[in-house]
Amino acid sequence: MIEIERKFLVKSNAFKNDAFKQTKITQGFLSTDKKRTVRIRLKGDIGYLTIKGESSNNGLSRFEWETKITKTEAEQLLLLCKKGVIEKMRYDIKVENHTFEVDEFYGENQGLIIAEVELDHENETFVKPDWLGVEVTGDIKYYNSQLSENPYRSW
Repeated sequence: MIEIERKFLVKSNAFKNDAFKQTKITQGFLSTDKKRTVRIRLKGDIGYLTIKGESSNNGLSRFEWETKITKTEAEQLLLLCKKGVIEKMRYDIKVENHTFEVDEFYGENQGLIIAEVELDHENETFVKPDWLGVEVTGDIKYYNSQLSENPYRSW
């Protein structure tokens, strides 16, 4: 139940050519407290309730618990979320032994594209594709919970 991931800005749209899957995501937050984030997500037609704990000092890992909920439950819970619901398209891209999830944001976060790669351990190595830009792992302003409150367009 510990998520280990690294996060990067994306410097070109070249990733789209390599995507094997893309999914529309709508997500909101019931809590954006840095010690306990509660997220509601609608990913395609599947809903999710996710609770995340506080990040480690280096930002690489944190507790994450997630369960599926129905589309209707997710839609109803999204109505209860704090202001700043996020809309994005997620592209899944396989790069050797890892799958990068690249999120292209819309609305108030238009223009922001972030790639994440989940790892089995903090020191795991992985191939960095050419479209990967500056690493922003641990930079709280790039957390979705923070983007919902302080969107990219307002920076």
